[in-house]
Amino acid sequence: MVLVTGGAGYIGSHTAVALHEAGFMPVLVDNLHNSKASAVDGVRAIVGEDIPFEAVDICDKAALEALFGRHDFVGVLHFAAHKAVGESMAKPAMYAANNVGGLGVLLEVASAHDLDNIVFSSSCTVYGEPEDMPVAESAPFQRAESPYGWTKQACERVLEDHAAARGAAHVALLRYFNPIGAHPSANIGELPLGVPNNLIPFLTQAVSGIRKALTVFGGDYATPDGTCIRDYLHVMDLAEAHVAALQWCLDQPDDQSVIRPFNLGTGKGASVLEVIQGFERATGQKVPYTMGERREGDVVAIWADPSRAANELGWRTTRSLDTSLADAWRWQEKLNQEGSN
Repeated sequence: MVLVTGGAGYIGSHTAVALHEAGFMPVLVDNLHNSKASAVDGVRAIVGEDIPFEAVDICDKAALEALFGRHDFVGVLHFAAHKAVGESMAKPAMYAANNVGGLGVLLEVASAHDLDNIVFSSSCTVYGEPEDMPVAESAPFQRAESPYGWTKQACERVLEDHAAARGAAHVALLRYFNPIGAHPSANIGELPLGVPNNLIPFLTQAVSGIRKALTVFGGDYATPDGTCIRDYLHVMDLAEAHVAALQWCLDQPDDQSVIRPFNLGTGKGASVLEVIQGFERATGQKVPYTMGERREGDVVAIWADPSRAANELGWRTTRSLDTSLADAWRWQEKLNQEGSN
C-alpha cells in the first residue's frame, strides 16, 4: 500500500489513478480542508475498485499513528499542504504551521514505523525569480516570492536533514511547474473551493459564465507579449511522474540515504495570452478576459529543464497543451451539468 496525503486534492487524486494503473494500492488521506470527498468517488469510478480513504489531518499525530497502525505502507506520496500564493501572503503563519509543521509530524510517525520511501510534492516556486532559463535542479534558490514558496524551500531542507539523520531514507523532491487539465474521463479534475487562485479553473469558469471575465495579472512584463510565462503540463503526466519517482525510491539501496530533486515540466514556456489562444483553439470557446495590474508574489517567467527526470526516472510529458486545455474544459462542462461549482 502507498500512503497518499492530500489524496482528495487535485494532484493527489490523479496520482491515485496512476498508482493503481501501475499495480499499487493507494490509501487516500485528506482532511478535506480544500477538497471534496467526491474526488475519491471519482477515483473509484475510474479504477473500478473501492480505494481506501481516511479523513485524517496530517498535523494530528495521534490520528496519523492510528493510520499507520491500520496499514502497512511501502511508501508515502506527500501532497497535503496549503497551496495558494495569494492566501499565503495574507496568512504566512498558517502556511508555516500546516506545510512545514505537517511534514514534521508525518516524518516523525513515518520514521517510527520505518517508512523511508518518500515522494515530496515540491514546486518550481523554490527557485524564486530564476536567473537563467530553462531552470535546472542545480539552480540556486532565490528568495521566495511568497510564504507558500518559502514553505516549499523549508520542507526540502527538512527532508534533507531528515535523510541525513535517518541514514536509510529515499526521498524524491518533485519540483513541478504548472499542472493543468483533468482525467480524460472527466470523473476527476481541479475543483477549487470558492474563487479559483489558478489560471485554468478561473478561465473555464469565466467561459462558463460562472465568473466575470478572466483578469490577466500584468501585461507589461519583460516577455514577448507582456504576460507571465509558465510551463504547463498535463496533470496525468505529472501523476505518472510520481509513480516513476516512487519506483526510483524503492530501487535505492536499503542501507543508505538518497535525496534527489527532479524538475517536472514540458521544457517549454507559454504566456497567459498564449494559453488563452490555445484554449480557444482546442475548444472553440471564446475566453472573456481583461488586462489588470500585476499580482504580488508572481514570478515573471519560468520553465523547466526536465532532462534529469527523463534520464533518471525515465519520465517525460506526452500530452500537449491543447490536450490539457480540452480536458480541463470537458471537466468544467461536467461540473456545469451537475451544478457542482
